[in-house]
Amino acid sequence: MSRSKKVFIALAILFFTGLGYISYDISSRTTFPGAKTQPKESIKPQLIAPDSIKQDSLNATHR
Repeated sequence: MSRSKKVFIALAILFFTGLGYISYDISSRTTFPGAKTQPKESIKPQLIAPDSIKQDSLNATHR
């Protein structure tokens, strides 16, 4: 095996080892979204505010 192949294989092993470590580190700091409990406020239906426009702007008479 030539020297350049050995260097390439060594760098590939280092790269994939680093990639695996970074992936493990990121995954250990996050949680699966389905595992989180939902706060009661987000489960309740949202209250819809009444419309602030009392008259349709297309039917309004222009002065």
